[in-house]
Amino acid sequence: MKLLSRTNLKGVFIIMNDLMNTVGQTPIEIALGIDENGMTTARKLYEFLGMDKSNYSRWVRNNITENQFATENEDFVRFVINDETPTGGKIEREDFRLSCNFAKKLSMMQKNEKGEVARKYFVRVEDGMKEIAMRLRNMSPELQAIIIHDKKIQQVESKVESVNRDLQDFKMDMPILGIEIDKITVAVKKKGVRCLGGKESSAYKNKTLRGKVYHDIYRELKRQFGISTYKAIKRNQCDLAVEAIEHYELPYILSEQIRDSNAQMDMEGVK
Repeated sequence: MKLLSRTNLKGVFIIMNDLMNTVGQTPIEIALGIDENGMTTARKLYEFLGMDKSNYSRWVRNNITENQFATENEDFVRFVINDETPTGGKIEREDFRLSCNFAKKLSMMQKNEKGEVARKYFVRVEDGMKEIAMRLRNMSPELQAIIIHDKKIQQVESKVESVNRDLQDFKMDMPILGIEIDKITVAVKKKGVRCLGGKESSAYKNKTLRGKVYHDIYRELKRQFGISTYKAIKRNQCDLAVEAIEHYELPYILSEQIRDSNAQMDMEGVK
């Protein structure tokens, strides 16, 4: 029987530690944005599924509030968020905190591409993780520390690497979340300020005109990526989206309105 070298033995412990960290929260839970309390939100799940923004209310009614298999305050909890409008204003919206298991069920129920991705991912990754966990759990401490064959180590390493690759691919293929959303909104605001002539310009201080510019930047972004909401942009497209914002050019009508507004302020300053 071949004993493990110190290098291979160290590799086993590294793999075991990585595995335990992963088992603490499965890849799909990470992708769905499950927090430390075991919850995510309906809007996060809806964005992950890449659904049409205009159908959100109906989707909530059919899948959450009128779902005969869902229990309020157990599977979901209502709450209100202060959301930001494209023009920088604030609006109150109802959202729902979803339990981890309920969010998983809803993701697998959707009859679209993302729903199928979720179903396949559940089957492949969850089964793979269970297999690795069972192998390590069934080994005695002596076997884990001393007598594990190099072949078994290679199999575990290969499985962990495969799961990690799948997780990374899956995370990058899902819609933007959190920090990526902030990155895009910041880029839009900066571009809008420049197009309007700066924060001290008359055009920027004109709330209606400012809103038109922000709206047009988002409209162009959605057109280029073929989506109904900028939040449906994939994580691996975030940098491309920021680049597209940087290269945005005002349509002639808006450019003229901004020029006239700023020119009027300049004339008043001369007086």
